[in-house]
Amino acid sequence: MSRPLWEAMLTAAEVTEGTRLLDAGCGAGGASLLAAARGARVAGLDASPALIAIARRRLPGGDFQVGDLEALPYGEGCFDVSFAANSLMFAASPAAALGELARVTAPGGRVVIGVWGPPERCDMRHLFEAVLATRPAPPPGGGPFALSGPGVLEQLIEQVGREIIGTGEADCPFEYADFEHLWRAQCSAGPFQAAIRSVGEERLKSAVACAVAPFFRDGGAIRLDNRFRYAVAARPGPAP
Repeated sequence: MSRPLWEAMLTAAEVTEGTRLLDAGCGAGGASLLAAARGARVAGLDASPALIAIARRRLPGGDFQVGDLEALPYGEGCFDVSFAANSLMFAASPAAALGELARVTAPGGRVVIGVWGPPERCDMRHLFEAVLATRPAPPPGGGPFALSGPGVLEQLIEQVGREIIGTGEADCPFEYADFEHLWRAQCSAGPFQAAIRSVGEERLKSAVACAVAPFFRDGGAIRLDNRFRYAVAARPGPAP
């Protein structure tokens, strides 16, 4: 479902044959597979050992590690492209994580960041709100839309000494055959798992079912339309 965003980001970062790419927050390796299909040499990092295990099975030629976005286990300038789709906003310090991505990107390389678009353009916000409403206390951090406000991502990029050389948007409709397919897919995500541990699966599932009720289509299918955006950054060039 995120493929339109991943493909747009890979194209914007000019990922091609031989590109050394870091997929930061790679999850189960979906974007890594697309990068490898373009000829990139892929390394991936995620905080979840279970997801890293899936990524390793899907792309045996990749170098996948469990790790922290704020303390990347790589040397300076190891990658031509550092790629982070829907991961940076979940770091305890997005600025520190972005600084790490910049550090491991070689001179002349690119950092490409993908985030949720404005909440009003994302039907998934209704699910996120349902999850939040079940929690006795809000989780730490700014949540999925922490970097979605006007100028927030751009300011963060400037803060780590990079300049934006390109931006774009991608529409990613999330489509499910029925509610059980939606639940199985979404309940594996970190925010949902945290809520399940806090309030129990039955209560959370009921809240999510109410939230998606307006999005049912004929036959019980569900479609959630979402807008994402991304920015490509590089080191500033020499003064003319």
